[in-house]
Amino acid sequence: MSGPRILILSASVGAGHLRAAEAIELALAETSPNATVKNMDVLDLTNKTFRRLYGKAYLDLVNKAPHVLGYLYDMMGRAPSAKHKSDRLRVLVERLNLRPFLKLLKAGSWDVIVNTHLLPAEIVASLRKKKKLTTPHMTVTTDFETHRLWVSDPCDRFTAATMEGALYLEHWGALPGTVAVTGIPIHPAFSRNLDRNECLRSQGLQGKLPVVLQLAGGFGVGPIEQIFRSILSLETPLEIATVAGRNEALRKKLEQVAIPPHHRAKVVGFTDRIHELMAVADVVVTKPGGLTSSEVLACGAAMAIVNPVPGQESRNSDYLLENGVAIKINNIATLPYKLEVLITDGRRLARLKRNASRLARPKAAFDIADIALELASGS
Repeated sequence: MSGPRILILSASVGAGHLRAAEAIELALAETSPNATVKNMDVLDLTNKTFRRLYGKAYLDLVNKAPHVLGYLYDMMGRAPSAKHKSDRLRVLVERLNLRPFLKLLKAGSWDVIVNTHLLPAEIVASLRKKKKLTTPHMTVTTDFETHRLWVSDPCDRFTAATMEGALYLEHWGALPGTVAVTGIPIHPAFSRNLDRNECLRSQGLQGKLPVVLQLAGGFGVGPIEQIFRSILSLETPLEIATVAGRNEALRKKLEQVAIPPHHRAKVVGFTDRIHELMAVADVVVTKPGGLTSSEVLACGAAMAIVNPVPGQESRNSDYLLENGVAIKINNIATLPYKLEVLITDGRRLARLKRNASRLARPKAAFDIADIALELASGS
């Protein structure tokens, strides 16, 4: 007997939305092995100009003009006036540049569509509104707070990371009863019980000193070397693991940095075993992306937040600070002091780690998979 046909749609605007889509795909494979699941990055189905505008431009703003990104986030979060046509114009432009995607939607005989980015969600909703598509669809938000643009009408179900995020979706028009608070979907590996000693052996770490994990994101951008050198300047002996992501030039550069004799340090390139590093970390120094933050919480580590992107990451930072799982480093010049104070205060560090475990939703991807299967069955 054939299983449900599920289409997962995302967009490579940063790495988080794709990782959320992958997490749901893997959870579906475990939950419903007979399901047919197709996971697509919709920007692979558009022209080069639109792909650069939608994907590359985002990274350019993150690196070169983050405050512009924050301004756009706030501006687009305002309620449009009755005469404001920008939302409809945006959807029209998107549809004109995603014709292969439209063909995929109409030709697939899908039982449900799962969106982990607002771009496919609003196009599917537009087609539903015009009666050109009848497939049920759901939207999976990927930060701790939500935004007006995540709400596209009609949409059968939404998932939010927090109650605050759910209430904000309802404020912008999501119908009561359609929003589930699931957490942010992360890789099923984070839902397993990992043996600390095995993870240490696998990663070539000793674990005898406090372990600080520094993350550079999937693309390895930002002042990573400066942060690395700042961590190395701590007086307290540490075991440091720094992940350079896909930036090979950065990895090679970091490997040339002299390590003070009282520290141990390891530089890692791109890895698909980040869960093992997080499982042994006491503190993770990172930007507060929704996926990364959720992974850290699932591993029960404290966070040291650096360089949040204005907009969604600054709001993620607020959530993490309010719930007592993180410290925030506003200036790299003060990083050695703030990190030293945290690591040498065992009671405070333990409290942050307990709070992280309390907030964790390691099985969010499975809860979202269950909702998708429910929609696919028509119930």
